[in-house]
Amino acid sequence: MPVLLALLLGFQHALSMLAGVITPPIILAGAGGANLGADTGRYLVSTSLIVCGILSSIQITRFHIYKTPYYLGTGLISVVGTSFAVIPVATGAFAQMYATGFCPTDANGNKLPCPQGYGAVLGTACCCALIEILLSFTPPVYLKKFFPPLVTGPTVTLIGINLIESGFQNWAGGSGSCSSRPTSGPFVVCPQVGAPHALPWGSAEFIGLGFSVFITIILCERFGSPIMKSTAVVVGLLVGCIIAGATGYFDRTTIDTAPAVSFIWVKTFPLSVYGPIVLPLLAVYIVLMMEAIGDITATCDVSRLEVEGKLFDSRIQGGVLADGFNGLLAGLCTITPMSTFAQNNGVIALTRCANRKAGYAACFFLIIMGIFSKFAAALTAIPSAVLGGLTTFLFSAVAVSGIRIISTIPFTRRNRFILTAAMSLGFGATLVPEWFAYVFTYTGDNSAKQGFFNAIVLVMETGFAVTAFLAIILNLVLQEEIEDEAASITANVVDDEDDREEWKQIKHGKGDRMGMTGSKDEEMGDKSFDGPIIPTRA
Repeated sequence: MPVLLALLLGFQHALSMLAGVITPPIILAGAGGANLGADTGRYLVSTSLIVCGILSSIQITRFHIYKTPYYLGTGLISVVGTSFAVIPVATGAFAQMYATGFCPTDANGNKLPCPQGYGAVLGTACCCALIEILLSFTPPVYLKKFFPPLVTGPTVTLIGINLIESGFQNWAGGSGSCSSRPTSGPFVVCPQVGAPHALPWGSAEFIGLGFSVFITIILCERFGSPIMKSTAVVVGLLVGCIIAGATGYFDRTTIDTAPAVSFIWVKTFPLSVYGPIVLPLLAVYIVLMMEAIGDITATCDVSRLEVEGKLFDSRIQGGVLADGFNGLLAGLCTITPMSTFAQNNGVIALTRCANRKAGYAACFFLIIMGIFSKFAAALTAIPSAVLGGLTTFLFSAVAVSGIRIISTIPFTRRNRFILTAAMSLGFGATLVPEWFAYVFTYTGDNSAKQGFFNAIVLVMETGFAVTAFLAIILNLVLQEEIEDEAASITANVVDDEDDREEWKQIKHGKGDRMGMTGSKDEEMGDKSFDGPIIPTRA
């Protein structure tokens, strides 16, 4: 492939994944996360771009593990990006950390920067990544048995639904302290007092600013060219930024003070393990593993490669191993877990180019974007309302992806029961997250006991984690039923045989009244029946 063509296609791949790569670090470093400040947020965005570029090259390359039948990577354009799935777990953990005193607050209860909390999330994520690494050596047939679409579908759906709350809060002005509309203090307006064009949370100006992004995405899909459709999210973000800049919402301070270049480990965080988020993060990695299997299968399909057989199973094994390994490396590089991105499958289908040189070019552009930190500073300066209009669309896409996974399973009585039981608790915990907060009333000095209770509370208040664990258990406990959904007897067909007989009697009766023999009528009656007859009985 010519170098220029590879660069053009690679730039398109980089643009298609840009919004997904920068969103998690902006949210986790912001007021709804660890409150790390604008400078640290800029560093995390830069590092996220660099790390995604480096780790994507690992997934694309496909290394053979010496003297084993195993591989690391898929050998396809399987790019990775910062996962959305960790956001609800991390934000829930930060809220608990501030409530328990693990993270500091000032005298008025306002949240202060919590680098040790962010480091605890990173350290715990690194440890939990080992489960995906170990599961990568399990034959795919067993993975699909224990973690079928019946488990991963509702889990991904609940992740998306949980995330939409954060997107909507940002759309209205911000997800931090200003979202409660306090009557005094620095957060009576969003983002805070003294910021350019600060307004109360929920102001019409914020709603309109986010709507400009949302409607642009829709217009690109309706009227845009194929290339514009594949980058509609980036176009929407660009339009929103132009409007925000023209109307005075941008704060240039972070851009002006940002250094010219940045790289990994310019800032570091103290790594530790935070026990309460171990189980939720294990569920996250299981979801990421099944997402990787689905995305790799889709990439093979659009790349016109076989989707079954030993080579395909080898690509799945290598992709899952790289996914877990990348999650471990990402934590050591100060970034939350990675996931295999599906957005690039649309670019492959559009351009009909699955050459890995285009993938390497995308990695190159991501690294360059991250190194030049002025670019990252401009991204972190994006007003919350613009980011909210963008992320609401992205997070809804996550929920729809889960619905698509659910649609691949047959809706037998058993499967409907498992979905109902698992999603009932999941939806409840998502809509009423404090429902389990007052179950344990322990107030003693035993930190281990308190940590154990906090872990249970966090799991029960994380909707997708409850759904995942309950779906796994029910799927293993409840036996498969022999049921052909297509042949199920319903109210429309249960009386078909009786209707046939009644129709024949009516024909015979009409023939008798007309003085006919009835044999011809019976023959015609049989021939005229082409399907189920609408019952005449009540």
